Amino acid sequence: MSRGTFGTVLMLVATVACVTVDSPRAPSQPGGASSGRGAWEYAEESAPPRATEELRGELIDCGRRVPVDAPVVTWLDPGGYSAYSSEARFPREVPPGTAVPTGLRYKPGRTTEAGSVTRRSSLEELGLVVDQFVLHYDVCGLSRTCFKVLHDRRELSVHFLLDIDGTLYQTLDLADTAWHARQANARSVGIEIANIGAYPAGETRPLDEWYARDAAGTRLTIPTRFGDGDVRTPEFEGRPARPDRVAGRINGRQLEMHDLTPEQYDSLEALGAALSKLLPKLQADAPRDAGGRVRNDVLSDAEFDAFGGILAHYHVSENKSDPGPAFDWERYLQRVRARVAGQPTP
Repeated sequence: MSRGTFGTVLMLVATVACVTVDSPRAPSQPGGASSGRGAWEYAEESAPPRATEELRGELIDCGRRVPVDAPVVTWLDPGGYSAYSSEARFPREVPPGTAVPTGLRYKPGRTTEAGSVTRRSSLEELGLVVDQFVLHYDVCGLSRTCFKVLHDRRELSVHFLLDIDGTLYQTLDLADTAWHARQANARSVGIEIANIGAYPAGETRPLDEWYARDAAGTRLTIPTRFGDGDVRTPEFEGRPARPDRVAGRINGRQLEMHDLTPEQYDSLEALGAALSKLLPKLQADAPRDAGGRVRNDVLSDAEFDAFGGILAHYHVSENKSDPGPAFDWERYLQRVRARVAGQPTP
């Protein structure tokens, strides 16, 4: 297969695999918006845009700025990605003959058995409803590509994108429901981590294309067809936190992948800690088995209903494997808990 043909196939795979969501489209709720334009205007009213040099350190929750120790680009900032828009983010890149979705990519507000909230609700009210943080990898490799697939092609959404350099892109207020993880949507915050994904042995060609060895170990090699990938850090040199591929079983499948970058872990830890402090029912832990190990399989309906904390997408859906076998759960959770307690990270 030629390099050009393989690139086309990879993009088709990314389009299919980026996120699977079965949520129904829903009408607007009080305090929400009936169109992407209305939601954008409400958000602008609640949270004034910031200059580019002021990007570090805030996310938007119920229309309020909340500090987080990570670089955040919101949908209101230059270069941000808005799930509120009903228009294509990259109209010149839509394949000829392809219809661009024009409806909502999210559900305004949230409704669960614990109650309902909108962007006019208090942070305390949101904390009664939202109790899960769902981690995905995007199988796109870059946050720009991920948003293009979600927004311009699949009419889906997620609250955060995490690029390879550790930049967080917030696309929705946390008070709104993103379409990213089936039954978790109404009670969860979702994040898509830029990573090309995990594969069975013998099917790892995407890993060969996106990573290379050099004298310093393993580095990310963004394929030339993506240019610089719109990575925010100029001339960023990405390296996985561990130099070798990591293999493991997820939902009964043996897979291998490269780890996240240290910059991604740092921002993800900061976000996890901020969410745990904001949302009291969201514990800084993941589902564990009888031996105390983080589980590598899907939860039963009863287990899912009872759990409040940090989840893998594979804990929600049996056919999913993200964030994959390389994700360093114990180190991540230990560092999140340290941040919550205000202690130095180990």
